[in-house]
Amino acid sequence: MWKILVNDGMESEGVLALQSLGFKVDCNNIPQNELNEKLPFYDGIIVRSATKVRTELIDACPDLKFIARGGVGMDNIDVEYARQKGIEVINTPAASSRSVAELAMAHMLCCSRGLHISNRELQNKDSFASLKKQFASLCEIKSKTLFLIGFGRIGKELAKMAIGSEMKVVVYDPFISNPVVDFEFNGNQLSVSLPQVELADGFSIADYISIHTPFVGQPILTKSEFEQMKQGVIIINTSRGENINESDLLDAIEAGKVMFAGLDVYQDEPNISSNIISHRLISKSPHIGASTQEAQARIALELVEKIDNYYNSK
Repeated sequence: MWKILVNDGMESEGVLALQSLGFKVDCNNIPQNELNEKLPFYDGIIVRSATKVRTELIDACPDLKFIARGGVGMDNIDVEYARQKGIEVINTPAASSRSVAELAMAHMLCCSRGLHISNRELQNKDSFASLKKQFASLCEIKSKTLFLIGFGRIGKELAKMAIGSEMKVVVYDPFISNPVVDFEFNGNQLSVSLPQVELADGFSIADYISIHTPFVGQPILTKSEFEQMKQGVIIINTSRGENINESDLLDAIEAGKVMFAGLDVYQDEPNISSNIISHRLISKSPHIGASTQEAQARIALELVEKIDNYYNSK
């Protein structure tokens, strides 16, 4: 049976399931600078976002069978190069969708009512009165327009929540011709078709913009895009930090074009810009979109199933 290195941690259910199938599992973290020397003694590696599996490491492991990523994005893996070398690359695109979408909605609600500011600045009766007056101008999300950039699993989950909150939802996704959200409750099923728009049109009407796409080599939101948006828009990003030019975002906030931003991802993690960290109009979380008990359990079991299926196909 294969010997597997779990280098960034894994839920105990997944480790036990792998072991029950006969795999040898090592959960001792190996530092990045030692992987070239030690990974060749394993048949496969399971990572999350911390460990990088680049060409040099792949070349050092000619007998590696698979690289598995617990999560959706695989920016930390040179995927195509690994596949050219005959290495299977596995991820878990479905397992964390709900958790990430819930976090995006949490940032939307947080920004809508200024909770990220209240949590930091509410200290005494003076700040109580000041914040109460300041936030009287904020609003509900009902009847507001949410523009989803990307309509994969996470985008669809967020659309469900937004529709349930009586928001208007529009979509941009060049890979989908008919964006549809499927609801199921009490044995009843309902499908809702959503309007699809071009980026410029979405920017011009959106009260909220939430990004749900992989990073494709250049930011989606830069100065040019911010200039096309409505005054007072709220930006949410739980996808990839590189999808937003952070300097341009800060400029748009200072100019009043962007009222608030909710960020779970950053251009340079974990070395986040001090201007982002300290900004009172940005709601921040430490890349925790998939960090729920439910998502981690689903991720682990989905990985186990895919690894076992690949082993049995060999």
